[in-house]
Amino acid sequence: MENKRGNISIHTENIFPIIKKWLYSDKDIFLRELISNGCDAINKHKKLISLGEISDNKDNDYKINVIIDKENQTLIFEDNGIGMTEEEVEKYINQVAFSGAEDFVNKYKEKISEENDIIGHFGLGFYSAFMVSKKVQIDTLSYKENAKAVRWISEGQTEYEISPSDNKTTRGTTITLYLDDDSKEFLEEYTVRSIIDKYCSFLPVDIYLKVSGKEEEDLKPINDTKPLWTKSPKDCTDEEYKEFYKKVFKTFDEPLFWIHLNVDYPFNLKGILYFPKLKNEFELIEGKVKLYNNQVFVADNIKEVIPEFLLLLKGVIDCPDLPLNVSRSFLQNDKDVSKISKHIVKKVSDKLKSLYKNEKENYEKFWDDIQVFIKFGCLKDEGFYDRIKDIILFKNIDDKYLTLNEYLESCKEKHENKVFYISDENQQSQYIKLFKDYGLDAITLDTSIDNHFISFIEYKNPQVKFKRIDADLSDVLKDKNEDENKEDKTAIENLFKDLVKDKVKNYSVESLKSEDTTAIILVSEESRRMAEMKSQFAGMDFGMNFEEEKTLVINNNSPIVKKLVDLKDDESKKEQLSLICNQIVDVALLSNKELDSKGLDEFIKRNNKLISMVMDL
Repeated sequence: MENKRGNISIHTENIFPIIKKWLYSDKDIFLRELISNGCDAINKHKKLISLGEISDNKDNDYKINVIIDKENQTLIFEDNGIGMTEEEVEKYINQVAFSGAEDFVNKYKEKISEENDIIGHFGLGFYSAFMVSKKVQIDTLSYKENAKAVRWISEGQTEYEISPSDNKTTRGTTITLYLDDDSKEFLEEYTVRSIIDKYCSFLPVDIYLKVSGKEEEDLKPINDTKPLWTKSPKDCTDEEYKEFYKKVFKTFDEPLFWIHLNVDYPFNLKGILYFPKLKNEFELIEGKVKLYNNQVFVADNIKEVIPEFLLLLKGVIDCPDLPLNVSRSFLQNDKDVSKISKHIVKKVSDKLKSLYKNEKENYEKFWDDIQVFIKFGCLKDEGFYDRIKDIILFKNIDDKYLTLNEYLESCKEKHENKVFYISDENQQSQYIKLFKDYGLDAITLDTSIDNHFISFIEYKNPQVKFKRIDADLSDVLKDKNEDENKEDKTAIENLFKDLVKDKVKNYSVESLKSEDTTAIILVSEESRRMAEMKSQFAGMDFGMNFEEEKTLVINNNSPIVKKLVDLKDDESKKEQLSLICNQIVDVALLSNKELDSKGLDEFIKRNNKLISMVMDL
C-alpha cells in the first residue's frame, strides 16, 4: 500500500441540511457519537451474518472499549464491528456528511425489513471528535477477507493522511483522540463514566470503561443492553418495573403505576411512563421523560415529541423513527412526530380508563396524586379531556369519589346543574356543616389549578355552573318555613344596617337549623372570580372596580340574635347593641378570612371592650 495525501471533500448538497438541523449544544456529545458509531459497526456485522453475507460461525463477543490514557493524554474508542477498508475510509470519513448508515441500508434495502437498529443518519457524528481533540487517529481493519489494516490521521483541518496500520490485527475500528489542553477533563474516569451513563447506559452493545495502567479484575459492562422497555409487557413483573424506576431516576420512592408503550405500527415506539407519588404539588415540576433513539439517549423532556402535560410524569421513550440529532423546528413541523405525540396521549388515556374500569378502588386511591396531572392535561389538550372526561373524579363532603355526572344526578332535585365546591375545608367548615344539616353535597377543589379547571369545565359544559360553598344559600334555604315572622326579620336587618353601615354590601335574615351559627358571610361567585382575575394581572387597569360582593346572612334562630330583637328599641342599650352587631359581623368575616389589618385591630379593641363590660356585670 502506498502512502497517500489528500484533502477532505465536503458535499455541499449534504452539508447545508445538516447545518440547519444539527446543533451540538454540549461538548460531551462526542462520547455519545463515537460510541454510537461503534455500536453501528457492530450492528452492521450482525446484520450481514443474519443475511448470509458473512459465513461466520464463531461466537462473536461484541463489545466497545473506552480507554482513558492519562500518560499519553488520549481517549480511545475500540469496537469489533464491521471495520473499514481503505476505500471505505475514503468514502465515509473523508467525505463529510456521507452517511455510512444510509449507504449500508441502501445497499441491502431489498433484504432488510427493519433498518432501525442502524443509528447513524447524517454521517457527521464522527467529526464531533474534533470538538475536543487536536488530532484524531483511526486504525481499522475490515471484516472482508484479505483486507489490510488502515490508519487515518487528521489534525482537524481539511488535510488528512492515510497509511497502513501496524497495530490493528483484529476486525473492527480504534479511534484515538489526542485531547486539546482545554478538554483534559475527559481524562477523568468519573467524568467519562458519568457521560456514558447519561447517553449510553442502555446501548445494545456492552461498553467497558478502562483506565490505562489500572489493574481491574472481573471488569463488567457499565451499561444495561436490555432495558425493561425493550421487553414485552407480559414478560415484565411489577418488581422489575419498580426497580427500573428507582435505577433510572435515582430514587427510593415507588411509582403509583405505569404505562408500558410497545408499538410496531404505524411507527416504532417503545417506552415506560411512570406516575410518581407526589408529596406536594410543587413536585410536579420534577417530572422527567427521557427520549432515546435505539437505546441511545437524545434529550430530556422534548415537548415536541412528548406532550407538555406528560412531562409532569417520569419515564423513557425510545423512538428510532426520529433522527438521533434533530432541531426542534424540524420536530414541530414533522407529521410523524405529531402522530407519535397523539398516540402517546391515547395510550395514557386508555391506561387511565382501564384502571377506572378494572381497578376502580386503586384508581380512587391514586386520584389525589394524579388529579393535578389529569386536570393540567385537560387544560393543555382538549382531545385528552374528551377521552377521559367521564373518569375525572371529585371527592365529596363524605370523602366519596364521584364523577361530575354522578354528582349532578345525585343533586338534581335540589340544585340542578349547579356544583357546590369546597376550596378550604378548615376555613369553610361551618358551611360544610350547614350543607350537611340540610342534606346537601359539595365537592372538594383545593389544588392550585382548580380555579382554571372550573372555568374549563364550565366552558365545555355551558349548562353547568360551579359555586363555592360560601357563595349561595338559595338552594339550602328554599324549603324554609313560610310562616316566619317577617316583621322580626325586617327589624333585625334594619338594626344591622343602621349599626354596621356599609361593612358588607347586602344583608339577609334567614332561619338556619343550627342555633350555634349567629351569622355567616356569602361571597358572590362572579365577583370573587373577577377579583381573583384582577389579582393575577396586578398593575393592569381594567377600568372597573372588581371587589368581592359580600352578603351577611343573619340567623334569626340564634339566641343572640333573638336577644338583639328584644333590645332593639331600648335606647340605653344602643352602644352595647352597636358593639355586639359589629362584633357579629367581624366574627363572620374573620371566619372567612375577610378581615384586613385595620379591621382586625378594631375587632380586638371591640372585643376587649365587650369583655370589660361583661366583667363589670
